[in-house]
Amino acid sequence: MGNDETLKERLSHVSVEGTPALRTFARWLLDNPSLVAFNSIRGLAKQAGVNPNTVTRMAKALGYASFDAFRTDVQETLQTLAPNYGARAQTLRREHRDSAFTALMEAHRENTATLFSADILDTLNACIDPLLSARNVYVVGVRSCYAIAHYFSYVGGMAFANFADTPTLPGGIVDVMSQAASEDIVVGITYEHYSAEVVRACEIAQSRGARVLALTDSHASPIAVGAWKVVCLPMAGPHFLPSLNSTFSAVEMLLVGMAARSDHAAQRVADFEGRIRQFGGYSS
Repeated sequence: MGNDETLKERLSHVSVEGTPALRTFARWLLDNPSLVAFNSIRGLAKQAGVNPNTVTRMAKALGYASFDAFRTDVQETLQTLAPNYGARAQTLRREHRDSAFTALMEAHRENTATLFSADILDTLNACIDPLLSARNVYVVGVRSCYAIAHYFSYVGGMAFANFADTPTLPGGIVDVMSQAASEDIVVGITYEHYSAEVVRACEIAQSRGARVLALTDSHASPIAVGAWKVVCLPMAGPHFLPSLNSTFSAVEMLLVGMAARSDHAAQRVADFEGRIRQFGGYSS
């Protein structure tokens, strides 16, 4: 498509020159363009009050090969035009006051389908054996990504001896990354707006010869540059922050894949569980 103005021009043309059904739908889309990004064909049709076939015909009328291509283009345009979290929050308030749950569920379904695509699954699978054999695995994420980084490190540490704790103290990220070496893997987690601390951590890791596994939103992400592996995660959704569900799922997939191939993970997990239970860490 190119840019948002081009889409508006095409929709304006259809609103005048299209069939009666397409004209009505085009006028609705001009007022609600972002709904395309967060809905399936049926979901969008329901919200617009049109037949699902009208949605498919509209994509073709706008020059797209399919509705998926139309939706992807709108998602990319929205990311370009409004990476600002405040702008996303305003869109959520303006366009999803009574449909936020529906839009979110549709986005999660589409993100999950993308995450389970062959390319991403192949990339995740190719990471498992190197993660198991690495001397150290460091996981770095801050702000909203810290929870995922902590989970990866914490659960990874239960099952595997090579997982380091996630840095938490001021200056801790630089301190830890300065110890990285070629035998290590650094997992960086960030999305636009890209956290400066994570970008710097990956730069230091690469300068030390460590391999970087980038869990991010784009191959143009600063942590994807020079990375050993890049998992480009689908994060579309109406939320004012990019959705992290696919990131969490990717981390779970890595942990499950590693545990399934490890000769020692099951015993380490059992020992960990036994220690916590012995000292009263579990209430039942």
